[in-house]
Amino acid sequence: MTASLLILLLTFLILLGLRVPIAFSIGLSGLLVLLLNIPADIAFTTFAQRMATGLDSFTLTAIPMFILAGELMNRGGMATRLINLARVLLRRLPGGLMHVNILACMLFGAISGSAVAAASAIGGFMTPQMEKEGYSRESSAATNIASSVTGLIIPPSNVLIIYAMASGGASIAALFLAGYLPGLLLGLALMIVVALCFKKSPAHAAAAADGNPWRDFLEALPSLFLLVLIIGGIVSGIFTATEASAIAVLYAFILALVIYKELDWAGLRQVLISSGQTTGIVMLLIAGSAAMSWVMSYEHIPQQVSDTLLGISDNKIAILLMINLILLLVGTFMDITPAILIFTPIFLPVVQNLGVNTVHFGMIMVMNLCIGICTPPVGSVLFVGSSVAGLKIQQVIRPLLPLFVAMLLVLMLVTFIPDLSLWIPRIFGF
Repeated sequence: MTASLLILLLTFLILLGLRVPIAFSIGLSGLLVLLLNIPADIAFTTFAQRMATGLDSFTLTAIPMFILAGELMNRGGMATRLINLARVLLRRLPGGLMHVNILACMLFGAISGSAVAAASAIGGFMTPQMEKEGYSRESSAATNIASSVTGLIIPPSNVLIIYAMASGGASIAALFLAGYLPGLLLGLALMIVVALCFKKSPAHAAAAADGNPWRDFLEALPSLFLLVLIIGGIVSGIFTATEASAIAVLYAFILALVIYKELDWAGLRQVLISSGQTTGIVMLLIAGSAAMSWVMSYEHIPQQVSDTLLGISDNKIAILLMINLILLLVGTFMDITPAILIFTPIFLPVVQNLGVNTVHFGMIMVMNLCIGICTPPVGSVLFVGSSVAGLKIQQVIRPLLPLFVAMLLVLMLVTFIPDLSLWIPRIFGF
């Protein structure tokens, strides 16, 4: 390990330990390494330029748009209608409401592109109902937390856009298509665990739930159509991912204010404020991470890491397992956006030398980090899901364990069976 890499890691970890916000921890650690190698005036100027350059991307315009669309969906009545549809479809299965929670999170997460929004919206609605029907609050919260991350894999997904930018050339359309099978497989694995662990749960309560299948489907159809509109438009080449994000905002606006009528102008003001705050945080993270990535490239850190890993072993399976372990560890203390921006330029050259497809590695990286945001100490979805359920984090860890096992199993399948990620993109010519 070189001195620059050691200083970078130690500074970053010390700042995190001091509870410095992660965006500033990233920026300060990268700037310190630069200051140790070039004059201060040049270092400050270069770092600022690299932060600005990191944000100077047309592709990144999609992120604030999808954030705004997600907020409109979260507060516009879409979650309730998707839950009602999931309840009608899955109410008779053992542990029925658990399955409803998983499917609702998959649908809402995919439409909103936000795991936190899914955990908040679906968990806030489902947890009290599940407790009323005899399910434990801890198990309900654990199911909600684990299933919320499926929306980061099933498109449209902001983190896949960020990976496309960090990889320097991966197709957003190909990444979106690649996310379907892994995301659906993850949801199915969680349902299997629920069916096995809750065989004796109060399934009768779910079976007795009221609901008209056709009515619930028709009410949820406008929300579901957004997926067809966005993904269909991108894949067919009618519009780019950035243009699709603007269309998503317009569609969600009409849906929330005109069709469902569950958002008024006062609520819209809160949506805009919340979206602006989230966008500011994300963009600061991207700017700092982009500058830090340039510093690492300037210091040849990706090449050094690649040489180190390949020096340990040139076996593809062993290298992928090591990278998975590192990313799982990283995910326990770093949020998904900065982790993608920092570690993509480090690990992507390594796996490319082994013949791993860039899109396939995107799925591996995102799935690893999705597991990370469900784990302590810095799991954003874990915190939100626990808070919504009114529980302490330690109360949901035990019921989360079998769900973690399912998530890890799916991660291994996606890692070592590339066709799970690449089959659908190939069908569409990517």
